[in-house]
Amino acid sequence: MYWNESIECMDREQLREIQNRRLKKIVNYCYHNTPFYRKKFQEMDLSPEDIQGIDDITKLPFTDKTDLRDTYPFGLAAVPMSQIVRIHASSGTTGKPVVVLHTRKDISMWTEAISRAFTAYGATKDDIFQISYGYGLFTGGLGAHDGATNIGASVIPMSSGNTQKQITLMHDFGSTALCCTPSYAMFLGEAMRESEWPREEFKLRFGAFGAEPWTEDMRVKLEESLGIKAYDIYGLSEIAGPGVGFECECQNGTHLNEDYFFPEIVNPDTGEPMPEGELGELCFTHLTKEGMPLLRYRTHDLTALHYERCSCGRTLVRMDRILGRCDDMLIIRGVNVFPSQIEAVILKQEEFEPHFMLEVDRVNNTDTSMLKVEVKEEYFTDNMADMVALQKKLEGELRSVIGLGFKVKLVEPKGIERSTGKAKRVIDKRKFK
Repeated sequence: MYWNESIECMDREQLREIQNRRLKKIVNYCYHNTPFYRKKFQEMDLSPEDIQGIDDITKLPFTDKTDLRDTYPFGLAAVPMSQIVRIHASSGTTGKPVVVLHTRKDISMWTEAISRAFTAYGATKDDIFQISYGYGLFTGGLGAHDGATNIGASVIPMSSGNTQKQITLMHDFGSTALCCTPSYAMFLGEAMRESEWPREEFKLRFGAFGAEPWTEDMRVKLEESLGIKAYDIYGLSEIAGPGVGFECECQNGTHLNEDYFFPEIVNPDTGEPMPEGELGELCFTHLTKEGMPLLRYRTHDLTALHYERCSCGRTLVRMDRILGRCDDMLIIRGVNVFPSQIEAVILKQEEFEPHFMLEVDRVNNTDTSMLKVEVKEEYFTDNMADMVALQKKLEGELRSVIGLGFKVKLVEPKGIERSTGKAKRVIDKRKFK
């Protein structure tokens, strides 16, 4: 199903022409409306006339999260605040929050993007969306809300948390679509199994899960747990929020709405462009944003892009699953480790729940790693020999796949705290030493 077939299936040469025209326009717009970019251009001896199309995008300066924090709160605004109708912001847990500004047109564009996503999942006006992303400054709740409303569906604005009420209303209201983080979806699946109602009485058909990286093995677990089709939805607040990218029914990569958000893959160390299909850091340039357009914004997400037409008929570029973030990558005793790699190993073992916590420390100038993993109820036992064998089995699998020895600590069912938002998987105590 398509929401906007003329764009989603457009000939790539035609799409390139649109991107060329829009890039020239947005560069000129940024230069004349955002002092931050005008100063950067002047420092680089660059003028808007130097950018004639997408092929010139590498001449433009990068933008990073530090730039957004340094210009806090409204230093990157390209319009007067009287034209801003929505302000979103990050939590600011690592410093000043990242502020994002939207005009009425920006909200409309974002809503169009997420409407494409939901329609690709098979959603129609007959669906009932239970939106369990957080509402408020986080973009997930309101973004998904607007997209579902736009396609004519019914919306239950649940927000996150209050899990028992989530399950009750999911059952009583007949929710057919669930929007939340994958980790919270797993929590809801547990609550559904423990509820007074059999799963057959729930009407969920599909879920739109995002805001944190997740694996194919997690997809299988979610589909088994909730009895649904699980789809990945991609977004980040600085660019728009959920709906920047979406899976189709083929689930062979995430289509990016590249008529609005132009993607690049660059070497995370040098910033040089990477060839098609090569792993690197994802960057986006706004092509139509009014309130706070960003040029070559470095997401720190690691992935690759593929441009051949998808079996679904869409020509929009497809992105591989996010391996992780450049700044999420841990180096433990010289080995590069992503939390998603650990999750993938755990989920291939039938004895474990997809809940874990990795604690990394440094003792006597040597890195240490303790991985706490939750055991399924049917495999958790007081028999010490059985538990030691299970521990050694997982330690062996981790060493084989990741190439690093982890000390595994098995914990009882529900022994790891659940999250209603983004799951916290790593505590790196080395940062404080």
